[in-house]
Amino acid sequence: MIVTAYIMTFINKNIHMRNTRKVVTQIMISALFACQTSCKHGDKEEERKKPVNDSVAVFVLTKEPINKQLSFPSELIPYERAEIFAKVNGFIKEIKVDIGDKVQKDQVLAVVEAPEMLATYEQANSDLQAARSKYMASLDVFKRISNASKVNGTIALAEMEKSKNQMLADSSTLEAAKAKVRAYAELKDYLIIRSPFSGVVTQRMADAGAMVGTANSKPIFVLENVSTLRLRVPVQEAYTNVISDTSQITFVVDAQPDKIYKAKPSRKSGAITKENRTETWEFIFTNDKMELKSGMYANATIKLNRQNPSFVVPPPAVATTLEKKFVIRLKNGLAEWIDVRSGMNAGDKIEIFGKLSEGDTLLKKATDEIKPETKLIPKK
Repeated sequence: MIVTAYIMTFINKNIHMRNTRKVVTQIMISALFACQTSCKHGDKEEERKKPVNDSVAVFVLTKEPINKQLSFPSELIPYERAEIFAKVNGFIKEIKVDIGDKVQKDQVLAVVEAPEMLATYEQANSDLQAARSKYMASLDVFKRISNASKVNGTIALAEMEKSKNQMLADSSTLEAAKAKVRAYAELKDYLIIRSPFSGVVTQRMADAGAMVGTANSKPIFVLENVSTLRLRVPVQEAYTNVISDTSQITFVVDAQPDKIYKAKPSRKSGAITKENRTETWEFIFTNDKMELKSGMYANATIKLNRQNPSFVVPPPAVATTLEKKFVIRLKNGLAEWIDVRSGMNAGDKIEIFGKLSEGDTLLKKATDEIKPETKLIPKK
């Protein structure tokens, strides 16, 4: 029994030792696997932490001539336009023309009746005759006294001076009467309203019997010279200093969209309007066939070009944020933001101005995600 018990104890100890070795072996294998996994994970983290040099598309900056054909909304206005008022107060006696009538310069448009003014004119004529008679009488007296004064002691010196002064006063009165008659005669001529230039009556706002000449009255007619039209084009401020090929321009109107018209340059306003920041350019169109009307809206096409070549880039090369507009220059392998101002946009190209030089390497696509000092690999 004792021997049996000893044998069983020995067997149990051996079994326990074998189990212990097995557990230790399993623990070591697990630790080794965990270490390998941790090392691999650590390597991946290190790889992620290493800086990555991006490959970006670039191009070399050059200067090129830039030109663009732009379309501007514009308006046709008459070469001459006048609102015809009556110069004197009165009533319209007769209307000679109506809207649409073609008139020549100095042609009678209307006749105004002003009885009070005619009476005043007649009174002025009467005053003129009286002044002339008085002057002739005083002149005669002065001459007689002058002749008599040749005999010493016949005429007193004071009497001589008196007759002379009276003659001069009557002469001045006569001249004033003449001036008054001339003034009323001119006013009398205003009773006949004439055309100041050749054109077309485009509006008529009074009829026979209407009172005219008052301060708040409307014009009787509106007269326009439409044989020649002015094409006025508001050009945006950005293009006002750009040289234009203005030997002639083309334009179209909605009334005849299939026909292209040509106009010649005339003048520029020389100032920027505050309301819409544009300068008015004017072109002349000879409307011989009377096809176009004043007041028509048109679309004018103007060719613009810079006098000297400029830096031009593809539109994606310019990035725009709330704070700035910039391109990204690649210098010594590092990204650099360069502030720019944009000029003419020619569709596939855009004109830029900034601290740039020919030969600079720029990114084809700029974005604020590429920060300054970022290492980049150029790819053409």
